[in-house]
Amino acid sequence: MGTLTKSLLLFTLNWLDAQLTILWLHLNVAGEGNALMARVLSHGEWSFLAVKLAIGAFAAIVLYRCRHLALARRGLTVPLGVYFGLMLIHAATGCLALGWHGPVLVLNYLGSLPGAILSLFV
Repeated sequence: MGTLTKSLLLFTLNWLDAQLTILWLHLNVAGEGNALMARVLSHGEWSFLAVKLAIGAFAAIVLYRCRHLALARRGLTVPLGVYFGLMLIHAATGCLALGWHGPVLVLNYLGSLPGAILSLFV
């Protein structure tokens, strides 16, 4: 996958995250997990969306323009991984909103695995 494709995917996932956050707020299912963005959200949805998209666009553009640096190429992989994980959480939230608790139980189980594994060695 090329750097331009990764940059566009990063921006798209950022936009989707913002839209889903606003949807979950309207449905009273979940809130914004980021305290700084929650504060921006308290000023209104349009300001939240504008700030979120501006941050996403800035990150995507900087990482694309610095693609000649190995750090920037690897730097695209980390936020994409984080956003894919966040999309799983959004999917579980959507399932919970529809009354299906299966994915939430799986995510809770996966979230408790690192602590369980660590407790084996402590």
